[in-house]
Amino acid sequence: MSNPFAINTSVQDGVTVITLEGFVDAHTAPHFENAIQAEIGAGRNKIVVDCRKLSYISSAGLGVFMSFIEEVRDVGGDIKICGLVPKVRHTFEILGFQDIFEMHDEQSTAVDRFQGN
Repeated sequence: MSNPFAINTSVQDGVTVITLEGFVDAHTAPHFENAIQAEIGAGRNKIVVDCRKLSYISSAGLGVFMSFIEEVRDVGGDIKICGLVPKVRHTFEILGFQDIFEMHDEQSTAVDRFQGN
């Protein structure tokens, strides 16, 4: 049985919102990677990753965040993370992601941070 996974991309106020749902693991991480790469390739480097429907992330999924952060910051963008459920947030915090990425409870707050609010 495969684990459920869905990814949805939208744009709000010039900020790309990538919503992850289900499990991001070695099998699904390439889809996440492709979604971020497509946005960067299109010149959209202000990215919010909404994780409120994310129930699990493996090291492969975490590596996707790390593999793009320098690239987007080098061109004046950023990747912000929002909506982490406690179990998933714990994984991010153990690895020190809060020192590298802005993490917000609400998607709207993360999007607003790109507007300087």
